[in-house]
Amino acid sequence: MKQQRAMPREDGLQDVLEFYAKPGPMTGAGRHADALAKMPGEVGALAEIVQGLAIHQYMADAYGFKVPEPRKAEAHIRAADRILDRILALDDRPLTAARPPEKRIVGVCHHFALLMTAMLRAKGIPARYRSGFGAFFNPPWFEDHVLCEYWNADEARWVQLDPQLDGVWRGALKFKFDPLDVPRDQFVQATDAWTLCRNGKADPARFGIFVGDLRGLWFIAASLVRDAAALGKVEMLPWDCWGMMPHPGQGLDAGQLAFFDRLAALTANPDQSHRELRALSEKDERVRVPETVFNALLNKPETV
Repeated sequence: MKQQRAMPREDGLQDVLEFYAKPGPMTGAGRHADALAKMPGEVGALAEIVQGLAIHQYMADAYGFKVPEPRKAEAHIRAADRILDRILALDDRPLTAARPPEKRIVGVCHHFALLMTAMLRAKGIPARYRSGFGAFFNPPWFEDHVLCEYWNADEARWVQLDPQLDGVWRGALKFKFDPLDVPRDQFVQATDAWTLCRNGKADPARFGIFVGDLRGLWFIAASLVRDAAALGKVEMLPWDCWGMMPHPGQGLDAGQLAFFDRLAALTANPDQSHRELRALSEKDERVRVPETVFNALLNKPETV
């Protein structure tokens, strides 16, 4: 389905859609902007293009590719222009050409969601990167995950789109939903995970990363901060840490709980809370991404 560029008449929503229809610091394509602008305008076609450019580090074996140790560093590339630079360094054919697995950038969910968001914005289609948890990887656990959410103008709604989930993933996980329209109970946004756990309707110990036992309410809180930053168009790696994010295993005091309750309420309705979320992501040190963040996977600070 080709997306219409006409914006709704409601002034508030129009401002929101115009904001998400333009690239941000992490989704600007740099010298690749023209190539992205010339890509198809149909979301399914764009998802297929992304799938031909990236491979998930922890799923590469299913594609018959064993990732060499030096290439694992590709998973730490944050911004779209640098991701595209690396893709073309591996294979200089047009970006619309699907690469063999060994010629795709080695990444994680971030790379799929960020490329999809960048491509949609390059076409003038409102899109945003969302942090949360996949219910389909390892049920009944909810695994840390990100995907892309885009504005379907024909249906006047935001649609969750997961370009990572190609036929190989479907064969491995046996999920039944359409990756171009992921239900909210299959990708549980950070706001929903927080609210469910705070209301006693879900167990925080079921949310996180289950290699290394990184899970709990503190983990969901960190995901809320990443989601708020991404809603301000600063989309970071899943292991980047800064601001108000708790430390692993940290208990949260009353002040922290109140702050994260507020953040969950704002990110639950980002269209209505657009101005306040932008203010948080641009000015509030608890949410705003600084020049240097801590890469928890590499255990070192890095310049963004």
